[in-house]
Amino acid sequence: MNKPEVVMIGLGYIGLPTAALIASNKVYVHGVDINPKVVETINKGQIHIVEPELDTAVASAVSEGYLKAGTTPVEANAYLIVVPTPFKAKNEPDISFVEAATRAVLPLLKKDDLYIIESTSPVGTTEKMMHLIFSERPELTGALNIAYCPERVLPGNVMHELVHNDRVIGGIDEKSTKKALAFYRQFIEGDLHMTNARTAEMCKLVENSSRDVQIAFANELSLICDKAEINVWELIELANKHPRVNILQPGCGVGGHCIAVDPYFIVSDYPMESKIIGTAREVNNYKSFWCAEKVKTAKLEFQLKHGRKPSIALMGLAFKPNIDDLRESPAKYIAQKVLQNANNEEYYIVEPNITEHKVFKLTNHKEAVKKADIIVFLVAHKEFKNLEITSDKTVIDFCGAKRK
Repeated sequence: MNKPEVVMIGLGYIGLPTAALIASNKVYVHGVDINPKVVETINKGQIHIVEPELDTAVASAVSEGYLKAGTTPVEANAYLIVVPTPFKAKNEPDISFVEAATRAVLPLLKKDDLYIIESTSPVGTTEKMMHLIFSERPELTGALNIAYCPERVLPGNVMHELVHNDRVIGGIDEKSTKKALAFYRQFIEGDLHMTNARTAEMCKLVENSSRDVQIAFANELSLICDKAEINVWELIELANKHPRVNILQPGCGVGGHCIAVDPYFIVSDYPMESKIIGTAREVNNYKSFWCAEKVKTAKLEFQLKHGRKPSIALMGLAFKPNIDDLRESPAKYIAQKVLQNANNEEYYIVEPNITEHKVFKLTNHKEAVKKADIIVFLVAHKEFKNLEITSDKTVIDFCGAKRK
């Protein structure tokens, strides 16, 4: 492989697709991940995550020599930081991975290089990394291009959306912004919008907080409709006939490492001002607890009616339909909560997008539906849509999986 032009720090759900996209444009990319198994898998031209079209993109990029993975960074012209930003206690953002990645590339940086953070980050993170870099490498002050450019892709459609979605690009100065824009213009067909780093950081947080609030409204409606004995799906469909109303569909909570997490970045830094955002998080978290309680009630009602314990199928563990990503999944939380209250019932845990799980013993979806007395739909996977369910089964559908 020739000298890499781009170093990608982090080869997860965003880093690997981005690296594959850049490499598919005949640009040499060196991907970095701390997990040796991930590195080994990618260097074989294979992938460790489920994402449509990613397998062919990685296989092609590796075989043609444009993509190679390693556990440490090497010298390049552009460095992209795409690592996790988890939470400490009390929902406080943890940017230690971003800092560690920055320190890893510090010795390699040179004049006119491009350093970009893509990881979702609290407002001011890019400036903090800038101060870190310039304090350790003062000779680079004013000579390094530093920017923030968050992704905005939907799991399950990442390879398409990386190319066609608009992007917001914010540098620490105008020179950095323009340099980052020129870099992304090589690979992206969507519009590129220039701003400053702080605004770009807040933009990412606001986008996902907005969706969280909208989902919370739908989930709150589902709680109200359950008490009012109204079909929430029909209600929303009718309300959306209004030309200026667009209510989302309720579910069993909110998951993933974006919508379920990003609002806390705002709430943590601006607790007094973010009332709606904070309350939306509470509503969506409560919906998962409420779903687990509904399953518990259904189990008791079945036992009273039939004089025996029911067998129960929990359908889906991923945080959204048709993917293998279980991060922050409300379905996984509900399954854990239900199993904590297990009392010798037979449980069938279903997730068609993964082959095994370290906690749950998985069952085929058709077998689970056939054997279970109570069928609980937690995720609307495509495999569940046309399942035939006999009338003697109790069906609890939290996600509209069986809605026509």
